[in-house]
Amino acid sequence: MRIGILGLGRIGAFHAETLSGVDAVGSLVVSDPFADAARAAAEQFGAEIADSPEGMLAAGVDGVVVAAATDAHPDLIVAAVEAGVPVFCEKPVARTMAEGVDVLKAVAGRDVPVQIGFNRRFDAGFTAARAAVRSGELGTLHTVRATTLDPAPPPAAYIAASGGIFRDCSVHDFDVIRWVTGREVREVYAVGGNRGADFIREAGDADTAGAVLTLDDGTIAVVSNSRHNARGYDVRMEIHGFDDSIAVGLEDKLPLRSVEPGTAFPAGTPHDFFMDRFAAAYRAELTAFTEVVAGARPSPCTIEDALEAGWIAEACTLSLHEHRPVTIAEVRRG
Repeated sequence: MRIGILGLGRIGAFHAETLSGVDAVGSLVVSDPFADAARAAAEQFGAEIADSPEGMLAAGVDGVVVAAATDAHPDLIVAAVEAGVPVFCEKPVARTMAEGVDVLKAVAGRDVPVQIGFNRRFDAGFTAARAAVRSGELGTLHTVRATTLDPAPPPAAYIAASGGIFRDCSVHDFDVIRWVTGREVREVYAVGGNRGADFIREAGDADTAGAVLTLDDGTIAVVSNSRHNARGYDVRMEIHGFDDSIAVGLEDKLPLRSVEPGTAFPAGTPHDFFMDRFAAAYRAELTAFTEVVAGARPSPCTIEDALEAGWIAEACTLSLHEHRPVTIAEVRRG
């Protein structure tokens, strides 16, 4: 199959490398506003270059991967769907929820699949956790804890355009909480602080944040995020039920140091970046997209799924600024 890639920055180049090793992909077509980026990818992966998104969609691609800047996502998703080309787009659907809802309306009723990139749905640990919850082996859930701690902040320009820590970082935790538990979030209470980089504070954002989510069955989920975790990239989840408790990410590359006497765990080299921690998940995610393109499966993460995680992020952002609990229904009305 012939797959197009729009945007060849860090994640786009990474996707090009991953797709070049997927058996179902016979050739790549790449496009980027920066010609040097497109040429570098073409040389490295033997790809064809398209001079524009329109040129790519006219080049006979079977599916397209959108890894361009967030502002471009809405138009590129809609253009691909209108051209009848299945599309994979990195999160978020759009910069704002209003724009995301407009995208959903624009593609409604069209028989062209759209997959949004929430890679944790394809991680072996999170997949096993979902299976354990859905099988009932944990019993009734009462507590979920989800963590994403970055080793260092991204650049100031990225922070300024990110939409804030809840929309940019925590949203992965929000999505995987929904996906693993099968429950919806009813209410949130969020807090945040700044103990590090001044440019994050100046952007009106927090560098460390937490949120308590109340799920629709009464389960409590606690989410913890930070831009400052010097030991490495830490992504974990704990799920506690009345019959058993399980953890994702409790392995030898966990970037946490035990000070218990005589304890050698964790013994491995800590994860230092999201591409290290989730390399296998990204490959599984893009392999799944080729199956979506082939018509062998429905989208495993729809626009609707992405917007649900986005509403949780919106509620947390409002809660942080107004220092109060916020329901998901309230931000939907807004």
